[in-house]
Amino acid sequence: MKKFSFIYFVFLSAFIFAQNNPSAGRTGNHVLLMNGTAHLGNGQVIENSLIAFNNGKLEMVSDAKGIKINPAAYDTIIRIEGKHVYPAIISPNTILGLQEAEAVRPSSDYSETGSINPNIRSLIAYNTDSKILPTVKTNGVLYTQCTPRSGLISGSSSILATDGWNWEDAVLKADDGIHLNFPRSVQKNGWWAEPEPSGKNTKFDEEFAALNLFFTEASAYCRSAAGTFENNLRFEAMRNVFNGTQNLYLHAGTAKDIILAVNFAKKYSINKPVIVGGKDSWKITSFLRENKIPVMLSRIHDLPESPDDDVDITFRTPALLLKDSVLFCLQMEGDMEAMQSRNLPFLAGTAAAYGLTKEQALQTITLNAAKILGIDNLIGSLEVNKVASLVVSDGDLLDMKTNKVVLAYIKGKSVNLVNDQQRLYEKYKTRYGLK
Repeated sequence: MKKFSFIYFVFLSAFIFAQNNPSAGRTGNHVLLMNGTAHLGNGQVIENSLIAFNNGKLEMVSDAKGIKINPAAYDTIIRIEGKHVYPAIISPNTILGLQEAEAVRPSSDYSETGSINPNIRSLIAYNTDSKILPTVKTNGVLYTQCTPRSGLISGSSSILATDGWNWEDAVLKADDGIHLNFPRSVQKNGWWAEPEPSGKNTKFDEEFAALNLFFTEASAYCRSAAGTFENNLRFEAMRNVFNGTQNLYLHAGTAKDIILAVNFAKKYSINKPVIVGGKDSWKITSFLRENKIPVMLSRIHDLPESPDDDVDITFRTPALLLKDSVLFCLQMEGDMEAMQSRNLPFLAGTAAAYGLTKEQALQTITLNAAKILGIDNLIGSLEVNKVASLVVSDGDLLDMKTNKVVLAYIKGKSVNLVNDQQRLYEKYKTRYGLK
């Protein structure tokens, strides 16, 4: 009898949820969003839009003017007057999904022992049951580049949705590139509140020589005829970097290190190098443009690299890169970066306050990121035949005062926007009669 009651309760709960969320969980649901302001992610805005998707793909992105709608053609029609529609936000270069609590070491799974590990795949460590993912998802971040850390070569990253049953269900693009932490020529000492004099990195020559040796051997292995050498897992992991189908992410911050890293990639004929960090990139925009090097810009809510720099230079860096036609996107690497990924839209908002338009700022966390990651044919903008991954907000998504995501879809599937923080808020608000 107890077993029957439990089964009845489960089916009743599922029925009530389905009635209140008509598109939830149905990837084939034919949905029409009407009359919202659509920010397409490519610089265009449609004030009174019609956005339709079916079987996980966008089939219409249009101005509503002059278009007659047949309600019978759609399973679900949602009127969103006064609301704003955006492409799914993409959070590049993050350990989101690989770490729960910084203070609890067993909850971190983003690094391995050893210095050169290109064969390590962050993909299979991605935890879709993470308690952090829902808090990020409710702010519009629907995709993440799950990235390994540590050593000279950390391994390969992958692009995954922030919602899914497991990593196989969440993955959008597996093994998009290899991450190389380029040796720092200068070693900083102290910390931001108590800086100490910087000095030459005494390990630079040793680390640089180790990279050169590995790349020389890996290049010879990957460009040789099949069967010439015994199978080598580390060298095999580099094959797609050398043949130009994977990115090589070069983590470097100072102008000198960026130039060294780019020249290193050119030496080994790497076709798809990407600078990650690039805090000093504003100093060498001409070099980056001429070499067609995209940049995943370090967290702009940060202090300048040098005490002599303008205090607001990190805020203005996006505008300086755009002015010199350098392709770039924003990312959140740094302290508490997993949970801080939710604030990525507000970094774009800061960039909009320091030289970018709102639509240009939106591109730094949508289409630009998709282009750099090689997934702009799938996501990054609201265009017909792309994946139906989008968010609807009551206010400006880039403004922390008005941002309020009320609807989200990943591959046409309605996403649950409730997280533990909201549940606790409602619990204690009700308990103490707060308004």
